[in-house]
Amino acid sequence: MLVFWFVSVVLLCSWELSHAQYEHLGYPLGYQDPAQELYTAPKLPADIPRIQLRLAGEKRKHNEGRVEVFYGGEWGTVCDDDFNIHAAQVVCRELGYFEAVSWSPSSKFGKGEGRIWFDNVHCKGSENTLAQCESNGIGVSDCKHTEDVGVVCSDKRIPGFKFVNTLANNINSMNIQVEDVRIRPVLSSYRKRVPVTEGYVEVKDGGKWKQLCDDTWNQMNSRVICGMFGFPGDKKYNTRVYKMFARRRNLTYWDYSINCTGNEAHLSSCKLGHTLSVKANSTCEQGSPVVVSCVPGRAFAPTPMAGYRKAFRQEQPLVRLRGGAVVGEGRVEVLKNGVWGTICDDNWNLISATVVCRELGFGSAKEALAGGRLGQGMGPVHMNEVQCSGFEKSVTECPFNMEKDSEGCSHEEDASIRCNVPAMGFQQRLRLSGGRTPFEGRVEVLKERNGSLVWGTVCGEGWGTMEAMVICRQLGLGFASNAFQETWYWPGAVNADDVVMSGVRCAGTEMSLSHCLHHGEYLSCPKGGGRFAAGVSCSETAPDLVLNPQVVEETTYLEDRPMFMLQCAYEENCLGSTSSSTPANSYRRLLRFSSQIHNNGQSDFKPKASRETWVWHDCHRHYHSMEVFTHYDLLSSNGTKVAEGHKASFCLEDSECDEGIEKRYECANFGEQGITVGCWDTYRHDIDCQWVDITDVKPGDYIFQILINPGYEVAESDYSNNIVKCRCRYDGHRIWMYNCHIGGSISAETEDTFPGLVNNQVTHR
Repeated sequence: MLVFWFVSVVLLCSWELSHAQYEHLGYPLGYQDPAQELYTAPKLPADIPRIQLRLAGEKRKHNEGRVEVFYGGEWGTVCDDDFNIHAAQVVCRELGYFEAVSWSPSSKFGKGEGRIWFDNVHCKGSENTLAQCESNGIGVSDCKHTEDVGVVCSDKRIPGFKFVNTLANNINSMNIQVEDVRIRPVLSSYRKRVPVTEGYVEVKDGGKWKQLCDDTWNQMNSRVICGMFGFPGDKKYNTRVYKMFARRRNLTYWDYSINCTGNEAHLSSCKLGHTLSVKANSTCEQGSPVVVSCVPGRAFAPTPMAGYRKAFRQEQPLVRLRGGAVVGEGRVEVLKNGVWGTICDDNWNLISATVVCRELGFGSAKEALAGGRLGQGMGPVHMNEVQCSGFEKSVTECPFNMEKDSEGCSHEEDASIRCNVPAMGFQQRLRLSGGRTPFEGRVEVLKERNGSLVWGTVCGEGWGTMEAMVICRQLGLGFASNAFQETWYWPGAVNADDVVMSGVRCAGTEMSLSHCLHHGEYLSCPKGGGRFAAGVSCSETAPDLVLNPQVVEETTYLEDRPMFMLQCAYEENCLGSTSSSTPANSYRRLLRFSSQIHNNGQSDFKPKASRETWVWHDCHRHYHSMEVFTHYDLLSSNGTKVAEGHKASFCLEDSECDEGIEKRYECANFGEQGITVGCWDTYRHDIDCQWVDITDVKPGDYIFQILINPGYEVAESDYSNNIVKCRCRYDGHRIWMYNCHIGGSISAETEDTFPGLVNNQVTHR
């Protein structure tokens, strides 16, 4: 008689192929084949109960959740009485994670069901299983499920870890070991394609790759596999070709089937199905090997004309990501009534996050982040308490609390996501060399020269922040913090000194340096490589400056100021071109306004130049930490510039901060300059150069435009919101400022009616 068993099995993935194919699942960079690792599963004493653990409940990522224990054929929970970080450490390591980050009492991840297997747990932290820790005894508890404990484990997995199912099953208590999962391209037409989209689904069991039988395989399983590898969906394939191929090969099948609901973020959350009957020759009795054919998102799909897309662009009209360091992550923003807004993190989970990921052309969600983790947005909070089923085409179709769009929610609760993206292999063709940490160094690229691949440097001439942004993204190191045109202090590989790439110009949104504009076969680098090679330093976080448009609108006025009171402003080029011929007793008409600049990012905004290099301006008696910090432009209705101004950052400081945040930067007494996260710097309307000289402007309708950090001197997580535009009407005596908004905060159709820059990210500089 065939006995069916349904238990949870964690299919932990290491790397092969294709280190690239699995680089997005949390293993350290450069992780090697598990077969080469020294890890061995611990041998437990005979008197220790055999248990199995899983993380369940209302969780935002796969490495967190309510601790559940399988014992005696039944899933149960663990009580939070006396639970501590040492117990969490044992749980996480038993599940294959490197360490515990934190633990949560009082059913933070929701109330479980069934028995409460452990209570008053006391662990030292070195136990191999939770069952070895002291407790009241398995199944002895006076707790309720309101006391269920949860844990958050590290993203990093234990190298070489193998999940071992020690529970009895119907095949003589055999241990089930799954080390790896992959999509292996079989047909010649797919073997050289990047990313891998079609092939056999294989698991590594006992050091050998095995195929899965398609006898009980369904479309939901394929959906999970494709999502796990960064693809939003799957499609039909030519089954006849694969059946012919299978008949000509000696295949080895895995002994189990898999049952997924289609909502799982990856295979570790699926159930292990029944065992399969196999013939003596190890072939599938009534089927063939499982094949999946995944559909890549638009950003990763090849096109007939230009190969892979040269730069990543969010093209969905209703949903977008902002503030992420790499492709496939960011703060979720939705378009409603022509205005972009955010989603509150109440009830935000992996299922809803996965809907967003698939909608944008990525795979399933790795994490559903809360608390403004990837920066705070501006404008309205459009959705709250989102509850997706997982199969919606767009998150805008998901039910949410329409009566509480923004009630009780602030931008401190903005929801964010991290998605699985296809492995393009970009990291394999780039490296940083000579730095003190893995986050800095000389840029070295792998290029073809004379028929062979060689490592070489990038010419440092013209190298800037936008190019450095692409490098850090390509290597998965976050944001650029600095771009260097000289790297003599970072001795790279001696055989990689030659320049193999020059004339690089990036928009800052590319997925790979090779997608940026650059010289072709004929290089041009007068100073050569070596000490003048390009370099970068990266950071996991970055600031994000956003100008408050309401303050601009509310503080605008005109002032006629005599020329003899504008001498310092004249010396700093803050007046119109005709001011040089203006008599001292004549007046200049100034359009004055205040600027309130917020730092909504994840790190402090600091001037690029060190304090020792700041320039002293004797007339105004202050130091300039950034020579040009803002541009002010008055544009005609067709986008022609009719007047302009600029502002040097003579004093970057924390004018005010959100509640609970202390000021860190103050200009007095030659103090440090910058803007703290959660604070803002206010340039009042009565400060010198806080104006546009409109003396020579004729009456009419205009567009007023303010641009912060125009030269990209300081790296930010999002440059698109550095611009503010307003409509402006001037009748020769009075001025009206209205419809002020941040760049990218309104629909494209409305933005098209405002000439000038659409945002601060030009296509190519």
